[in-house]
Amino acid sequence: MRSRLHIHGVKSTPRTPLFAVFPAAGVARGQRFLAILRPLLLSLSLLPSAGCSKEGSSDQPLTVGFIYVGPRDDYGYNQAHAEGAAALAKLAGVKTREEENVPETVAVQKTLESMINLDGATVIFPTSFGYFDPHILKVAEKFPDKTFLHCGGLYDGSKHPSNVGSYFGYIDEAEYVSGVVAGMTTKSGKLGFIAAKPIPQVLRNINAFTLGARSVNPSVTTAVIFTGDWSMPVKEAEAANSLIDQGVDVLTGHVDSPKVIIELAERRGAFSTGYHTNQATLAPKGYLTGAEWNWSKVYTDYMTFIREGKPYPHLLRGGFKEGYIKMSPYGPAVSEEAKKKADEAKAKLTEGTLTIFQGPIMNNEGKVVIADSVAQQQTDIALESMDYLVAGALGSTH
Repeated sequence: MRSRLHIHGVKSTPRTPLFAVFPAAGVARGQRFLAILRPLLLSLSLLPSAGCSKEGSSDQPLTVGFIYVGPRDDYGYNQAHAEGAAALAKLAGVKTREEENVPETVAVQKTLESMINLDGATVIFPTSFGYFDPHILKVAEKFPDKTFLHCGGLYDGSKHPSNVGSYFGYIDEAEYVSGVVAGMTTKSGKLGFIAAKPIPQVLRNINAFTLGARSVNPSVTTAVIFTGDWSMPVKEAEAANSLIDQGVDVLTGHVDSPKVIIELAERRGAFSTGYHTNQATLAPKGYLTGAEWNWSKVYTDYMTFIREGKPYPHLLRGGFKEGYIKMSPYGPAVSEEAKKKADEAKAKLTEGTLTIFQGPIMNNEGKVVIADSVAQQQTDIALESMDYLVAGALGSTH
């Protein structure tokens, strides 16, 4: 089933596959019709009015495409990007096109080409991590005059096309601050973290959260459960219940949509911290704060580069200082003391006077992973290959 489509700036209707209009008895006739129609559609898509004029010119809006792996209202990863797209749609001379529920398969290649050929998109943000290789790379080589900007930080100038770029944020800074709030709020001293997979970016968030919590409450622990994939609502619910049964009173997670985790924590009287976007409405009593993306800043920055004809960074990253991440507002359960500690940590991270991964740091197996004299800053390549859980994080990466 095809996803819904959203166009900002023009009247839109869902895109219906052409073959769907032909009944089963007329498939052959429909196929012959499609064979005639495809060349016409392609020729129309190549006309100047379809987006081949100068990008951002006053008489021709810049069409920008966004592709999501899940629903755009998932209270999570995809919604965070959709909020960024909505901010971009408010800019004069910009028209946005969105498609949701596009899997990390050849389907994304078809969506990319459709956005270019039929919608006139000249800049596309395919937001899911698995879209990059081989899908974005293949389409980028086919359309060298279009720009493809991927969320994930995978761009390598030595081997990837020059019309491709990637961006990401130092969300572990926000996770550290969430950990401070969790550490100051927990009554049992037991935190829980439900995550998809033990890949470096996920481990970096778990470890930052744990280090933040232990910076204000050294005896606190974070029990970690990996579900195996980005969207596993049943397993996420089972993990949340299991952790609460074990005495965990603050839950968080790194999955595509933390909705299940946040709602279950609220029902069972536990606290929670969010991820990706603001989930406060899902847990009016127990939501403490959350680590949020601010993709609108990233997208408007890119538009400034592109519309002014300036070279854009092929690898764009930032944290609190650059405005690429933010914190959810504090919930009613957060004490004034916890707010003060969290605000102090955020200020230091913004100033660059606090390094999250500052040695000595030991893993949860008792081995030193960052030596006493070593400070791994946000740009340190070693953080991109993190394969451990810090002391205080209960679980295994194997």
